[in-house]
Formats: sequence, structure tokens, C-alpha cells
Amino acid sequence: MLLLAHAAFPGRFQVATVDHGLRRESAAEAELVAAQCQRLGVAHSTLAVLVGQGNLQDQARRARYDALGAWLRERGLAAILTAHHADDQAETMMMRLNRGSGVRGLAAIRRSGPVGAEGALAVRPLLDWRASELADIVRASGLIPVRDPSNGDPRFDRARMRAALAAADWLDPLAIARSARHLAEAESALEWMVAETWRREVEPDGGGYRWKPAVDAPDYIVTAILERAIARCGGTSAGLGDAARLRAALRDGGKANVAGVLVEARDGVWTIGREPPRRGR
Repeated sequence: MLLLAHAAFPGRFQVATVDHGLRRESAAEAELVAAQCQRLGVAHSTLAVLVGQGNLQDQARRARYDALGAWLRERGLAAILTAHHADDQAETMMMRLNRGSGVRGLAAIRRSGPVGAEGALAVRPLLDWRASELADIVRASGLIPVRDPSNGDPRFDRARMRAALAAADWLDPLAIARSARHLAEAESALEWMVAETWRREVEPDGGGYRWKPAVDAPDYIVTAILERAIARCGGTSAGLGDAARLRAALRDGGKANVAGVLVEARDGVWTIGREPPRRGR
């Protein structure tokens, strides 16, 4: 990404390397990038982050994009460019397929979109490139030694999927990446339908919302409307899966709460609002 950006728009970008501190080699790798940036006359920053508890890969991603978003804002830059490539896309899609993800998850790595607490714009221009093609560019530059590819630490899902894809030479990462792009387009169409349904049918109801979905409304639309209403009522920790479980549990009516939001289904009408405070509080 550094070499391509330098060739495409020299002097109009800066570089940041995130050091998660999870591997002994990470500091040396950041120094290598800093040295190449100095050689090319490109401003460089190393961003050291602390990775929170929980799912290591997810927490590392959150820390990385939060740090990059803050760095972007401080310097008045427009977007983050990352070097995610077709092999990354194939690994992500196959991992999510293996977990039973829906359309939203199978769309995998988006070409652009907001990331991190700052909502910074991330753009990924290399999703149609194979990792080997990018390695050839680096090799041809003669600037940076290209190491033999590694499948990574087998403790992590991505490393295991990378090894599995490398062993299955009949699978085409570019074709898998194209499928992910098609699914992203389908997911965008579904989100357009959700937005239109919300605009036409969902009504404010006090501090919450009221909606009577059509009898033949697709389950996905009902679930996505519920997810949006729950989030707007403050249940930001609830996701599409939580909304799907509520939809199934309340299909025949009743009440349930999630993330501090009360959802009720009665006579085909859904009402969603903040859960009332408990007595004695």
C-alpha cells in the first residue's frame, strides 16, 4: 500500500503503523516501515495500542481502528487506506460461512465504510489483488525484503483458515472475493428496503417506536427493523442476532427485553421502548 500510494499520489498521504504489542516482532516491523517511509520522504507514526480483554482478534481490530481514527482526525486527513487483499477477503468469508453467518456477515470486508469509535472512513482499494501479486510489487521495488509467506499462529481462526485455503488449491480466492462483493451488493439492497420500510411504516411512540409489519413481511426485514428500533432506543449492544431471537420468541405475542429495551408484540403490532425503571430504584 505504501509503494502504490507513493506512485499514485506522492506527497499527499501519511502512514501509520499500529503496534498491538502482541508479538515480539511487532516493534521491529514498525521500525522497518518507518525506515522505508523516511527513505521515500513520507511522514510516519507508530501507534502503540492496548488490546482489551475478550476475543483477541476482535479487540485488536477495535483498538487498531480506534487509534487510526484518532490519528486521522488529529492530522486532518480524509480516509484510511488499508492493504486488505483478495486472500484476506476469502479467508474472512470462509470463516463466516463456517459460523453460519447471514448476508451481512458473508459480505465480509467492505470496500469502504466507517470504522472505529471515530467513525473514520476506511477504503480498501486492493480487494481484487492476490497477496502474491502485491508481494511481487514489493519484490520488484528492491526496497524491502519479501519474507516467505506464513500461515501465522495456529491458535487463531484466521491462521487455520489461511492454512486450509492454501492446502485447497482448487479453491479460487478471487472467485470467493467476487462472491463476497455480490453479497455486499445484496446486503446494500436489503438495507435500502429496511430504510424505506422504516420511513413509510414505523411511527414514533412516546420515547420509542410502534410498527405493524405486513403479514407477508420477510423475516429479514422484520428483524432488521427491530434491530434499528432497539438501537435507537439505546440498546446499542444488541445486534441482528438478538433481534432475530426476539422476533422468533414473540411471533405469537408477549413481551421481552434486551439491552435495556422492552419489546412487545400484540395483535401483530410491535412496540419498542426503553425498559421502565425497576421498583425500588
